[in-house]
Amino acid sequence: MHRLSIVAALLAVPLAACVPQTPVETFVPIARPAPDDPTPQGIAYLCEGRKEVAVVYAKNRASVTYADKTWRTEYQPTGEGFRYADARIEWAGHDDLASLREAGAPKPLAYNCRPLRRTT
Repeated sequence: MHRLSIVAALLAVPLAACVPQTPVETFVPIARPAPDDPTPQGIAYLCEGRKEVAVVYAKNRASVTYADKTWRTEYQPTGEGFRYADARIEWAGHDDLASLREAGAPKPLAYNCRPLRRTT
């Protein structure tokens, strides 16, 4: 009987590992439009600290909105990734990861930004 209890306990351990865990927030890749695409396309990004940046891309420009401020930026060709900037702000990144920086500021306003949903 004692052996049967040990066997039952050993079988129960792997089954306990099968308990569903809380869902992990996953990001589905959302393609950024080509810089010269004339059709406005909006994407909301979720950043570190649950900050949100909304960007509308159209014809070599991007309107970047963060914390009730909107900047009109111009596309700047780069070797890799993407960069939209004006004299005060820079929205740049690579693949589906981006950051928003003020010119000359040591820390970004928002970083580790990933596309969350389309807005237009």
